[in-house]
Amino acid sequence: MADVTVDARGLQCPMPVIKTSQAIKTLAAGQTVEVIASDRGALSDIPAWAGDMGHTLKEQFEENDEFHFVVEKG
Repeated sequence: MADVTVDARGLQCPMPVIKTSQAIKTLAAGQTVEVIASDRGALSDIPAWAGDMGHTLKEQFEENDEFHFVVEKG
C-alpha cells in the first residue's frame, strides 16, 4: 500500500507527471506514491520522470484500462 495516491485519471500529458511531482515532494525518502492514470502517455512519462528525478519505479501494471505506478522517493 502506497503512502499517497495520485488520481490522474482523465488528465492528459503532462499533468500526471506534474501531479506526481507535487505529491512526492511531501514525502520522506523511502515513502511511496501510487499514480493512477488513464493517459497512455503515462506509460513512458512516469517511468522516465522517476528515473530522471532519482526515484525508483517499484511497480507498474494495467487494470481496467487504467495505468498504475508505484514510485518510491529517492
